[in-house]
Amino acid sequence: MPPPDHTLLCVVGSRATSTYGRRVCASLIAGLAPYPITIVSGMALGIDAEAHTAALDAGLPTIAVLPSSLDQQSLYPATNRPLAARILKEGGALISEYGEPHKAMVYDFPKRNRIVAGISHAALIIEAGEKSGTLITARLALDYNREVLAVPHELGTKTGEGVNRLIREGATLVRSADDIVQALGIKPPTQAALPVDLTASELKVLETLLEPLERDELIEESSLDIHDLTIALSSLSIRGLIIERLGKIERC
Repeated sequence: MPPPDHTLLCVVGSRATSTYGRRVCASLIAGLAPYPITIVSGMALGIDAEAHTAALDAGLPTIAVLPSSLDQQSLYPATNRPLAARILKEGGALISEYGEPHKAMVYDFPKRNRIVAGISHAALIIEAGEKSGTLITARLALDYNREVLAVPHELGTKTGEGVNRLIREGATLVRSADDIVQALGIKPPTQAALPVDLTASELKVLETLLEPLERDELIEESSLDIHDLTIALSSLSIRGLIIERLGKIERC
């Protein structure tokens, strides 16, 4: 289990996830890497598995709550057994209220969802259709006085109908990892004072890196040309002020 000072964030969504949903899930969780946050989900196919994987990739603890027992023969879904093994190997946890053996039945999924919502401080809904089981988790979170956060979707997409309705009904709209951190009431980590001899380009890069960004995103948001940006990144990397990992650049 994670350290006691960690905030537990439930991240759930549609099994039939879209490219947009997978990309947003990975980006938001990567942005939470500097904070004492643990990602909780149900290890189902789709957004659940994406959330666990993104947490592991970002170095965050993760907890998977299963609708089955934890033995290899019963573990559900079977296709996520490698993910379950990775969660344990990297210091995460698998949770079940069932003794071995217990195959997952239809009624076990909403029962599992109550644990996912109940042990978390807030629930982040990334994708959900109008009849998605994900909405059960959102309703349970509200019943437990947990804040519900939701990622907006393009109008007309089936995997976005339910989550857009949650926003209309009062769920907190999430645009970035900063929105999640603010909703959880976590203070940003204090950073050392910047050196006084930074160039204008180096300073612009550091001011833009409020969260980890891909190089193309950094070019767009900083408005620097590629030549100036490359020089600035090289200098900042040598000085240990930035680091590039998992394809994204972030402040140290």
